[in-house]
Amino acid sequence: MRRLLSFLLLALAASAADSPTVTVTGGPIRGGLLEKGGAVFKGIPFAQPPVGDLRWREPLPVKPWTGVREATTFGAPCAQNANGRMLEASKEDCLFLNVWAPEWPAKSRKPVMLWVHGGGNYGGTASSNNFDGESLARHGVVLVSVNYRLTVFGFFAHPELTKESPHHASGNYGLLDQIAALKWVHENIARFGGDPGNVTVFGQSAGAVDVDVLMTSPLAKGLFQKVIAESGTVTRNPDPGTLSMTALGGVMHVKTGPVTYSDAAGLAEAEQNGEKLGTSLHDLRALPAADLLKAVAVPQASIGPANGVAVDGHVFPKPPAEVFATGKEQRVPLLVGNNSRERTPRTTPEEVTKAIEAMYGSLAPKAFALYPPAQPPDPLYGAADAQWVVDSMYRCPVVAQLVWHAAAGNPAFEYQFDRAAPGREALGAVHGAEVPYVFGSLGSQYGAADHDLSAAIQQYWTNFAKTGNPNGAGLPQWPRFDASARGYIEFTDNGPQAREGLRRPYCDLYIENVKRLMAH
Repeated sequence: MRRLLSFLLLALAASAADSPTVTVTGGPIRGGLLEKGGAVFKGIPFAQPPVGDLRWREPLPVKPWTGVREATTFGAPCAQNANGRMLEASKEDCLFLNVWAPEWPAKSRKPVMLWVHGGGNYGGTASSNNFDGESLARHGVVLVSVNYRLTVFGFFAHPELTKESPHHASGNYGLLDQIAALKWVHENIARFGGDPGNVTVFGQSAGAVDVDVLMTSPLAKGLFQKVIAESGTVTRNPDPGTLSMTALGGVMHVKTGPVTYSDAAGLAEAEQNGEKLGTSLHDLRALPAADLLKAVAVPQASIGPANGVAVDGHVFPKPPAEVFATGKEQRVPLLVGNNSRERTPRTTPEEVTKAIEAMYGSLAPKAFALYPPAQPPDPLYGAADAQWVVDSMYRCPVVAQLVWHAAAGNPAFEYQFDRAAPGREALGAVHGAEVPYVFGSLGSQYGAADHDLSAAIQQYWTNFAKTGNPNGAGLPQWPRFDASARGYIEFTDNGPQAREGLRRPYCDLYIENVKRLMAH
């Protein structure tokens, strides 16, 4: 028995010695080797747990730990609701990131891609096999995915928080987490074989909104060199059912009031006139996370332009759309696009009519001419109401942002993804349909054509991360976007195809309306 025990202990020691170990901010960590070569490190803390008195404060650097920290399992998802209660296993102690390196030990520095997950900034996590980075890393990049604070913990702005802040700002804590993760990458990624001078941030949905708006934050300047945004922009009109939250510029402006949350029963309601909280910040910081989440399921601005993001004078001195419109965003290559169907609205024709009138004002007659309710559904884009919702929330905001970005002399690339998930063809290419193709995580129901399309998308994405241009050998040529031709690539059932002028009449009207609103 003693001999067997000694053998097992020696085997465990040998296994630990063979495991990849690296020292990062905080101390040494031990990850795992990948079967095809390379290594993965999961659950790496990049900031102190934002709990107790650190709730609603900027992320602080991690405190050093003793010994070697195991980095073979994901950290907890950030605290969030699920079906009216706190998601099981989600926690406030959630500021972890994950790293996939395509070779170990590293022989050369490779471009870095940092993934920001979607979920409206009130849900989702990077602590999931849905975003396993090995497949993308195999294309010669180091892949990083990051958690960030969500819902009331990540996007709660209020005058009392502003008053106590050394920067006289509140809200945007989730975005400050993303900036902290980028700083961690800058300081540590070379130890994993990554190049801190060649970082691409990419995200989907709210993650796309976040990486877009970071292009306008002085706090993020120089921390990344390229941006990929999937189904999210700096300017997006709200769904017909959220007209009261209409705001231009991708953000809500915080002056005397907060970015409020719906029915904040346990959380004293923050009044728009700036009145004091009925409950002290000390008491709010002492409340259990689950109690806070009962009161604040979804930020009111989540489906509209804001996703909880606030112009606070610190993270964002000005509205991001205004920054883009004046050509003052970071001068980096930008690849951004959407899916052809995205959302299926649950609205009546009367609601859509009222929404168009409210949104387009004097331009509403032109919009009604483009979206006649009696027209038959388009095979790709759906019925008129679906077309209008996706045009105004996703498709045309992409075009507007790229027109601004290209006009400032920056490399710009647009795409549209058309392929529906197997068995869901009637729904079209809905929101998030492209994500399994990007990560190469297609299930058994996907066929050879899907795997071919996934391989092409992964090559485009990683080419862009390496050079700022998605084009490369063996791929159809992706035209660079300019305001005249508006070239783009369309990911169709028959593979990538180059096109021009995506929904031009519709997007011309959208851009005309944006200019009208900005003038006021």
